[in-house]
Formats: sequence, structure tokens, C-alpha cells
Amino acid sequence: MEFNQTVMARRSLRAYEEGKTVEKAQIEELIRFAQMAPSWKNSQTGRYYVVMSPEMLEKVRKDCLPEFNQKNSANAPALIITAFEKTRSGFTREGVAENEVGEGWGCYDLGLQNENLVLKAKDMGLDTLIMGIRNSEKLREYLEIPASQEVVSVIAVGYGAIKPEMPVRKNVEDIVKFF
Repeated sequence: MEFNQTVMARRSLRAYEEGKTVEKAQIEELIRFAQMAPSWKNSQTGRYYVVMSPEMLEKVRKDCLPEFNQKNSANAPALIITAFEKTRSGFTREGVAENEVGEGWGCYDLGLQNENLVLKAKDMGLDTLIMGIRNSEKLREYLEIPASQEVVSVIAVGYGAIKPEMPVRKNVEDIVKFF
């Protein structure tokens, strides 16, 4: 798929085809492309935890997602939990924040990685939904995510059962100032 088409076609999908699976190699490809994103001083602090077994998918959905996100991710054959290593991106080697944004740089870098991931997914014919409302402590417990990492999101991955229209976007002139 051509880049402009990929960007324009990507949507946050809230309905997935039942019974369609995603292969481990496909998820590895998504994460490989996520890693290509720029990061603060090439710190590459993003971390990914992939849930694909039916038993663990059910457990994570039921115990770690609110009811509406359980519904939104139903039938998605993979959930990717994203996290980043704290006090690295945006910090000196001594752990001192290099500007007022502090840990925000870890989130920023992970967001860049996740954008690559969801665009690559669309390019491969997959659909995604990034969910920020989740129980990070349960995810940390179930997936053995260390305290040194900040849990940020859960990304559902699968084949969309619907083709939603593009939501209305703000006009460029409403969000930019030129000097």
C-alpha cells in the first residue's frame, strides 16, 4: 500500500472478524517497524508484551480492560501491551531530567513507535485499536512487567469486521500558526 493511502485508510477499529488469527511473524514484523521510529538519543525505550493465546486473551480482556474496551477488542486475536523504560528517554545517564517534560519523552517516543506499528499493521491488511484505559497493575502482574517500565496502552490487532468512515478532522488553519 502506498504511504498516503495507508495513512488515510487507517482507523481505530472496534469490531473484529471472529475466527481470524494473526501469526507471530506478523506481530514481529509490526514490532520491527515500531523500532524504526526515532527516539531521544536513540534510547529505544519502548517495550512490547504480546498476548495471543486464547486463555490469556480472555484473562487480560476480562481482568485488565473496562467493559467497553472488552467489547471493542472482542475477537481481536492479539493484544499488544506497550510500555517504556522509565528515566531514560529525556534523562541524563545520572537520571536527571534534561528539560521540563521529563518522563513525557518516554511516552512521546513510545507514541512514535506505536504510530509506526499501527501504520504497518494497516499496510499489512490488519486493523488496530489503541486503548489507554486499562488496569496497568493487573497487566504488570499477569505479564511480569517490571516496575522500571511505565505501562501505557493496549493495542488490539486483527482483521476488521467493519469499514468505518474517517472521522471529521480539524482544518489545518485551525491548528497551526505560521510566523
